[in-house]
Amino acid sequence: MATPGELAELRTSLSPEESNHLQRLLGSWSLLADLSFSDLLLIVPVATREGEEEFSSLVVLGQVRPNNRATLIVQDLVGHTVAAKDWALAAETIRSGRLIEGLAYHPEIGEEVPIENIPVAFEGRRIGAIVSVRGPLRGPATLYERMYTDVYSRLALMVAQSSFPFPNDVIGARGTPRVGDGLIVLDGEGRVEFASPNAVNALHRVGFYAPPEGRKVSEIGPRGDTLDRLLQDKGFILEEVERGTDAAILVYALPLLDETKVTGAVVLIRDVTDLRRMDRIVLSKDAAIREVHHRVKNNLQTISSLLALQGRRSPEDSARKALGEAERRVRSIALVHEVLSRDPSDQIPFDSIVETLIHMAEDSVVGDLEVTISEEGSIGEIGAEVATPLAVIMAELLQNAVEHAFTDLATRAEPRVIKVTLDHDDKTVYVEIRDNGSGLPDDFSIEDTGSLGLSIVRDLVRSQLGGEISMTNGLSSDGGGVQVILEVPRRLED
Repeated sequence: MATPGELAELRTSLSPEESNHLQRLLGSWSLLADLSFSDLLLIVPVATREGEEEFSSLVVLGQVRPNNRATLIVQDLVGHTVAAKDWALAAETIRSGRLIEGLAYHPEIGEEVPIENIPVAFEGRRIGAIVSVRGPLRGPATLYERMYTDVYSRLALMVAQSSFPFPNDVIGARGTPRVGDGLIVLDGEGRVEFASPNAVNALHRVGFYAPPEGRKVSEIGPRGDTLDRLLQDKGFILEEVERGTDAAILVYALPLLDETKVTGAVVLIRDVTDLRRMDRIVLSKDAAIREVHHRVKNNLQTISSLLALQGRRSPEDSARKALGEAERRVRSIALVHEVLSRDPSDQIPFDSIVETLIHMAEDSVVGDLEVTISEEGSIGEIGAEVATPLAVIMAELLQNAVEHAFTDLATRAEPRVIKVTLDHDDKTVYVEIRDNGSGLPDDFSIEDTGSLGLSIVRDLVRSQLGGEISMTNGLSSDGGGVQVILEVPRRLED
């Protein structure tokens, strides 16, 4: 299914600016659906064919359902194309720029339902229409229904005048208030004409108990000075009002305009006390997790230092080598915990760890042997449960290449190179480590290797990560040496 933006590009003659305006409308129009108690469809003319003077068909670019009334359009119509003659009222609205009301038979209800067609304009050009499908009212409309539909009519006028939605508006984004959370309507002087019960309750949560009707918003509480400026600045406001750590409300407000004249304002209020309490719990939990990883990293670094100290004091070469290998493995694990101490996510940006592993391998080169380690590609983010064993695996393979690839070629003139190539897709990480050294013995097999380090690598790849590893001699045309290829999952399945 194509997105509304893709549909607009493929099937209409809208300019990028007009398409962006419609995208903002689609992000904001849940407010219109809730205020009108209606299902809304965004209809745009299909691009005309050669020789056609005007559009003959319409495409549905968007659909939204109300949050406070049962939907009347069950099926998803986005992407559907209809003949202009079959939706004659919508087509006439686009042609004339007039708001046109009518009736349409609804087969599931078994009666006609009100249809309203609102022209959508951008910089003086009519580019589409909003079709509002509303269920029949049962009994006389209540005060809040009359107020909601009145505000909807004023916003619909702003849509036709291309003054709604506002540029960079955030209404409709996740977490922003909706009509059912709480609604306050202000007149042109900033006095409260209407406040829904939920809005009054939200004001009570942050300590504002004065009856709001008839008062200026500055007299009843939240950011009154800011909302007063709203009536002059003609832009939207999104702010949070807190009462210590006990309560918080989120306030969204936008002016109601007729051409350039401000006729009032709509204020949506959402009680976010529980959300902020959860945010604080999550932040506290994250801080605790970061502290745990920080302490684990410090402890591992202490162990690494002790192993290095013990290795330097050991009289036997084999003991020094074994302690050095243990120290390196502990240090590679500490690298992962260092990253987690900064961001306790379950996803690790592994490329920075690869860079550190390469520096560790370069620092371990002894004597006059010069080895260059290069890197290209990217792994991106991988699961934290994969990062630790993969860090140990790569540290071991790089160290193995540094120590053993060039021992028989100490006097050769050409550069000694180890190349690390990284790649990934949605599910798998690919690592290639290739050197241009002397290669493997003819009888080498990673299945039967007697090297402790390579045995650790093999078992970590296959048993712990469920991946694959191959270790073979490279082609002479590519410089020979050893080629190691790893394939491991980006994260482990539960």
